Amino acid sequence: MYGEPELRSDFTHLPYANPDAPKGGSIRFGEVGGFDSLNPFIVKGTAPWQLRYKVFESLLARNWDEPFSLYPLLAESVEIAPDRSWVEFMLDPAARFSDGSAVTVDDVIYSMELLAKDGRPNYRNTWSNVAGAERVGARGVRFRFVTPEREAPLILALHPILKRADAETRNFRETTLSPLIGSGAYVVDAFEPGRRIIFRRNPDHWARDLPVMRGQANFDEIIIDYFRDANAVWEAFTAGAIDVYRDSDPARWRAGYGFPAAQEGRIVQAEIPNGRPSGMKGFVFNTRKSIFEDIRVREALTLAFDFEWIQRTMLAGAFARIPSYFGGSPLAHSGAAEGREREILAPFADALPEGALDATIEQPVSTGDGRNRRNLRRAAKLLEDAGWRVSDGRLTDADGDAFAFEILLGAGADEQVAGIYAEALKRLGVSASVRLVDAAQYQARRNDYDYDMIVNTWALSLSPGIEQRFYWGEAGVQTPGTRNYMGVGNPAVEAALDALAAADTKAAFISSVRALDRALTAGRYVIPFWYAPKSWIAHDARLARPESVPLYGDWIGYLPDVWWRTE
Repeated sequence: MYGEPELRSDFTHLPYANPDAPKGGSIRFGEVGGFDSLNPFIVKGTAPWQLRYKVFESLLARNWDEPFSLYPLLAESVEIAPDRSWVEFMLDPAARFSDGSAVTVDDVIYSMELLAKDGRPNYRNTWSNVAGAERVGARGVRFRFVTPEREAPLILALHPILKRADAETRNFRETTLSPLIGSGAYVVDAFEPGRRIIFRRNPDHWARDLPVMRGQANFDEIIIDYFRDANAVWEAFTAGAIDVYRDSDPARWRAGYGFPAAQEGRIVQAEIPNGRPSGMKGFVFNTRKSIFEDIRVREALTLAFDFEWIQRTMLAGAFARIPSYFGGSPLAHSGAAEGREREILAPFADALPEGALDATIEQPVSTGDGRNRRNLRRAAKLLEDAGWRVSDGRLTDADGDAFAFEILLGAGADEQVAGIYAEALKRLGVSASVRLVDAAQYQARRNDYDYDMIVNTWALSLSPGIEQRFYWGEAGVQTPGTRNYMGVGNPAVEAALDALAAADTKAAFISSVRALDRALTAGRYVIPFWYAPKSWIAHDARLARPESVPLYGDWIGYLPDVWWRTE
């Protein structure tokens, strides 16, 4: 993305992979929810997220030990214009789909066009900046960009490549339970919709000896079973039905592993550090709804969330409050906006709360006694300023309509936290109901922005780029299927997104991300939850992993990718 890649052109394997890892055996995971489609590239339906990374490959592959650097996969080489106005890929002549057929330039161009036409909006957004695709000899393809963007060649290089002869026989926009053909290390071996999917390693995988793949894809089988809720996944783990459990309960992590397998040493508890930003998880206001349009209302409801009480009573003090979208990293805003960050935001200061450019946007802090009186008094004053009044214990507007909304949760969501929050809101006269729906309904309603408030997670990287417009861009206010779940349509946010797209140096990049972090945090679009700088992974003691942990920690490309079974 910026500067030179850390690995030399003659590298033999990724720094966090063990090139001597043995192959064989299986690994079993548990997931909450289900699936009704095997097409992970469209808005419609719910597909196992692992499909994208196990079955399909892209032209280049990431090294997760760097913020954003790519290395050869389907393409054996890449050439980029100095101004990044075009990028040219040369396909590896050995590249093959799982059925043994060659990956061709025709497949590459067709995949890009198909995904832009019928795929998720992020593919369309990327392709909208492509002026044209040109063949270069038998194995080369050059993409020209309408507007040179530093990240555009990298994002294009990460698009999945499909087999044209297979994909063009389907109605790609519709859900399907017939697996698409990819070139990845695994194929779909068996499945029961909504219950189980099994990925089988392809022993003839064409890229198994490439540097980016050496030491990866070590399991013969990856088995994923689906459960009704998180408690069922935990019970399955303690019973030995699955091999891995990613824990998020600090009390359980410290004292909940008294079951026989753990006591006998057949279960290992591993803490995996990472250098990622905190990302954002919390209660998301749908600002498309009139009751959440006023930032004073959103500020008031943020004040009503007593994190310190939850930290003390539920989290055993093991977490930190999410301070901002890129909190805990060099990309987070801090203090007064200066230099380029201020230049980006100053013309749109009126679209931000007063003083947003002059200090860090802090999250409210309570005394942790469960009463939260000081913050609730401030919240009540803000609601009154916004035109709401308490009448007979109910908060109402000038027309007498009550302030009431629904918190929509999917399977495995933070139902207990939502209940605590709803109880706290009663003290302001606000009626918040909590509704739990199945995974399919939740996905459909989330795609259509058919909710008042949801809980969502944005896992943000050390190298944010064009996907940020998919998350926060104003087009997502109306366009379904984006990740702009809060309905951000703020000119200050747009200015930061534009600056991020135009950044051509590391300094400009950091300033633009800090501007974005400041504008989003100041807008009070999400009531932040908490995060941990380590991942807690309990696993079967027969599973092994390299000593080196990538910069991103337990992330895409780590588990099960570089792990193996010792048997």
